[in-house]
Amino acid sequence: MYILDYFKIMKQIKDFDVLGKRVLVRCDFNVPIDDSGTILDDFRMIKTLPTIQYLLLHDAKIILMSHLGEPGGSVVENLKLDNVKEKLEELLKLPVEKLSDCIGPEVANKVLAMENRQIILLENLRFHKEETDNDPVFAKELSELGDMYINDAFGDCHRTHASIAGIVQFLPHGAGLLLENEITNLQKILQYPKKPMVVLVGGKKVETKAAFIEKISTLADTVLVGGLIKKEILSEKIHFTYPEKIVGPKDNLDASDIGDDMIAIFREKILTAKTVVWNGPFGKFEDENFKKGTLEIAKAIVESKAFSVVGGGETIEFLRKEGMLDKFSHVSTGGGAMLEFLSGGKMPGLKALE
Repeated sequence: MYILDYFKIMKQIKDFDVLGKRVLVRCDFNVPIDDSGTILDDFRMIKTLPTIQYLLLHDAKIILMSHLGEPGGSVVENLKLDNVKEKLEELLKLPVEKLSDCIGPEVANKVLAMENRQIILLENLRFHKEETDNDPVFAKELSELGDMYINDAFGDCHRTHASIAGIVQFLPHGAGLLLENEITNLQKILQYPKKPMVVLVGGKKVETKAAFIEKISTLADTVLVGGLIKKEILSEKIHFTYPEKIVGPKDNLDASDIGDDMIAIFREKILTAKTVVWNGPFGKFEDENFKKGTLEIAKAIVESKAFSVVGGGETIEFLRKEGMLDKFSHVSTGGGAMLEFLSGGKMPGLKALE
């Protein structure tokens, strides 16, 4: 599907008159936290600010909803969105009212009494198992809080959950600015990417990345994989249509970092590229002794001046720590969702917006 196709069949936030309307926004505030619930990285929250600011500018009543972690349908103290609320207030420099639940009479009464430009944050959606079950009754109850629904949670669009896929049948709906930006940039990879195109796949869990490697190798000139990915490919006897395009370490597949010989090969491939896609770090990057390979890859991508797309929580965490995040053309808020999109896989959140 081409870029224009999505926006022919999917409304965008700017297509709506939001003045004085209750706009229910599905955000992705599933941020990294420590055991106490303290936010370790607010990248995803920052990326949602343009949508919130657009609604403020146009005098909407703004109701934000998100999940955090995997509470399994129960209330978990450190997964409450109190710290998200505080971080939002810090980022927006405006008050945000957080409610104690996401549905129920008290929530409904608070929302119905909202004034223009007021911001309400609902409690963690996954405190209700009906969210992950895509329960229609739960979806309808959520929908009754808003006059329209805006999906700005690209990182969750590969999930069939009530606040992503179920709610749209009850409300006028469209894409937020973050979601628009993700589709526009990722679609460039699928629609006539500038060649040569080099794709880097690090980390592990090849079962979640095999479909991506297979799909993207039909478009890419080279797919560079880390030792653990290559080890799993060999042990699982995974066969690809274009195995000659897939390049990885020949030995020491369990090594904590890629060696100088592979760094040289990777750099050579990257420096010739006009398009680069990167998901997953290479080696134990969190240890200063083993971050060289990942760092040299990042430097090479920046040096190449290619159109560069990067995604995945750990990769973004590394680049932010190294102060390199703004040197990439597009930083995706979705790791799994980015892979699913580029694999041509099911994206229930996008399908629902059609």
